Amino acid sequence: MRTSLPFVLLLLGACAAPAPDAYGTFEATEVMVSSEAGGRLMAVTADEGSAITPGTVLAVVDTHPLVLQRNELRARRTAVQSRTAEIDAQLQVIETQRAVAQRTFDRTTRLVAAAAATAQQSDAATRDLRTLEAQSEATRATRATVARDLAAIDAQVATLDDRIRRSRVIAPTAGTVLARYVETGELVAPGSPIAKVAALDSLVFRAYVAEPQLTQLKLGAIVRVQVDSGAGALRSMPGRVMWVSARAEFTPTPIQTREERVTQVYAVKVLVANPDGSLRIGMPGELVLTAPPR
Repeated sequence: MRTSLPFVLLLLGACAAPAPDAYGTFEATEVMVSSEAGGRLMAVTADEGSAITPGTVLAVVDTHPLVLQRNELRARRTAVQSRTAEIDAQLQVIETQRAVAQRTFDRTTRLVAAAAATAQQSDAATRDLRTLEAQSEATRATRATVARDLAAIDAQVATLDDRIRRSRVIAPTAGTVLARYVETGELVAPGSPIAKVAALDSLVFRAYVAEPQLTQLKLGAIVRVQVDSGAGALRSMPGRVMWVSARAEFTPTPIQTREERVTQVYAVKVLVANPDGSLRIGMPGELVLTAPPR
C-alpha cells in the first residue's frame, strides 16, 4: 500500500511533539501605580510599552502650593529662631544679675549674723535675689515655649517635604508600562491610578490539570510549555512549577471543552522565562508534563 507524503509528515510531527497534558494562558503580576498626592498633573512620562526601572518617575503632581506653604513656615522659623537668640541674651543678663544678688544675699546674711547689718538690708537682699530667680525661671519657661514652637514648625516643614516627595509618582518595580490612565494637565485625587506596570521578562503560565496528573507535579519541578510559533509549528520552552492549587474547581469557561464542563481540575502556575519578549499576556499555550521522546 502506498502512503502519501502529507500523511507521513503529519505522522512524524505527531511523534515529535508530545500531546499536551493541559491548556492555559500566560499572565503576569500586574502592579497598579497610583498617585499618593492630589492636584494637577504637571507631567506624565508613563508611555505605554516603555520599559522602566525601580525609581523611574512616571508622573509629577503640581507642588507649587505646597512649596509656598513650606516657604512661609521657613520664614516663621527664622523669626522664631531670632527670638530664641534674644531670649538667650536676656537670660544671660538675668543670670549675671542673679549671681551678684546671690553674693550680696550671702554677705548680708553673714553681716546680720554678726550684728553688722540691719534687718531692712537683709530683706532688700532677699527680695532682689528672689525677684531675679523668678525672672530667670520665667525666661527659661519662655525659651522652652519657643523651642516647642520651633519643633512644631520643623514637624510641619517635614510633613510638607514628605507631601512634595509623594507628588512624584515613582515606579515601585522594574517592568513595562501596560496601560496609562491619565494625561498631563488632568486633576487627580489621592489614590488615582496613573499606570499599570508588569514585569515581562518572566511570565506565569496558568493551566488546569486533572487529579491523576497531580502526581507528576511538584513545586520546583521543570516542565515544558508549548506555544504556536506559526506555520503550524510549536515552540517548546522549559518552565518551573511555582504553585499548585490545593482545591479542585470546575474547568474555567475560556479553557473548557464541552466534554470538560463537569470535570474538576487543579490550577497550576508555571514560571516561564521570556528574555526576548515573544510571550504575551493572554497568549494561549499547552502544558506538557512528560518529556519528549529521544
